[in-house]
Amino acid sequence: MRPIKMLLVIMSACCIGFAACNTKSPESKKVTTAIADSSKVQRFGMVTGLKPEKMEYYKKLHANAWPGVLKKIKESNIRNYSIYIQKIEGKYFLFSYFEYVGTDFKGDMAKMAADTTTQRWWKETDPTQTPLPEAKAQKQQWQNMEQVFHTN
Repeated sequence: MRPIKMLLVIMSACCIGFAACNTKSPESKKVTTAIADSSKVQRFGMVTGLKPEKMEYYKKLHANAWPGVLKKIKESNIRNYSIYIQKIEGKYFLFSYFEYVGTDFKGDMAKMAADTTTQRWWKETDPTQTPLPEAKAQKQQWQNMEQVFHTN
């Protein structure tokens, strides 16, 4: 199986497994209720490479995510945010999933990008990543993925 196809299969399994796991959590029911009250939820799946020599540092950063970064994520109307690591054919990839529950995605992302704490965080995380060619061409760290399936 080609690496990208394999990555997509794994990511699909992660999404389905992630959704199934969250339905059992009392906390996820609160999130689901809050999202159901929103006019429209936008779901995002993204992927980037991870430098193997930086993996432990990346995990350590996220095990102790900075409170200011977490606060800005919530203020930016991002909910249900997860990041996964997967090794495929000797290379490591990060897969992220989040739900946006606001009404001005571009505006909220601009506010997040302008936040000095978030900028410092990205100075720590960006050097650990290897953007995919499509993302790199657009000067982005993460490549957006097309959603092909969703169920609640």
